[in-house]
Amino acid sequence: MIAGVRRQKIRDIVLEKKSATVTDLARQFSVTDETIRRDLKALEADGILNRSYGGAFIASGVENLVDANIRTGTYVDSKTTIAQLCRPLVQNGDTLFLDNSTTNYYVAKEIQDMRVTILTNNMMIMSLCAKHDNIHLVAMGGDYSSTEKAYYGSITVNNLETHFVDKAFISCRSLSLENGITDSTDRWTLVRKSALSHAQKTYVVADFSKFDMTSYVRLCDFDQIDGVITDKPLRKEWHESLRPYGCVVIDGSEA
Repeated sequence: MIAGVRRQKIRDIVLEKKSATVTDLARQFSVTDETIRRDLKALEADGILNRSYGGAFIASGVENLVDANIRTGTYVDSKTTIAQLCRPLVQNGDTLFLDNSTTNYYVAKEIQDMRVTILTNNMMIMSLCAKHDNIHLVAMGGDYSSTEKAYYGSITVNNLETHFVDKAFISCRSLSLENGITDSTDRWTLVRKSALSHAQKTYVVADFSKFDMTSYVRLCDFDQIDGVITDKPLRKEWHESLRPYGCVVIDGSEA
């Protein structure tokens, strides 16, 4: 298959599925990983997609859930900044819920030296926390998603319904002043809604790319959370609009 035809097919795959890994594309087209990386570089130069370490993704579309293998390598500096902003909100002895987001994986890394209890449905966070005796890990099991590296479904939700936490750090796909906090699929929204209702304080962690967008399903409104934590300074309108709800904005201006 000539490069131009292959790249057109790769373009169609990423536009439909919203993300694709280098490994899967190389297997599908029977070429090397390096060939696929060159294809993705060319498609990125054309403005069609965004590359990450493990593959490529696009940010548009209301039903857009990017493979966790790809998300882990995107916006790393942003996620590190968010994690650093989260640390002062956590005290030794806290019980926390960290959801199945790659941002929360960086939060877990940031607080791995603290004496805390962590409830999570994220396998990567479980693996990280299991190495530390100072962390009491409570795994929220259920149906497993290999693309998300996390558990979901009725078993996961039922597990969460029997637990209460001091603070929940949850993610989302999009935030909009008009439409609130939205997500790409009910699968993860149901888990996050359960955490919302069982936390003393709830914070949404979201990098700069998620603002002023709307996704498929509503997660909650801003009056249901205590704060939004992001990596870059938000415009004045965000601060003014969220203040009446008692929702603080903690952004990159405080890093």
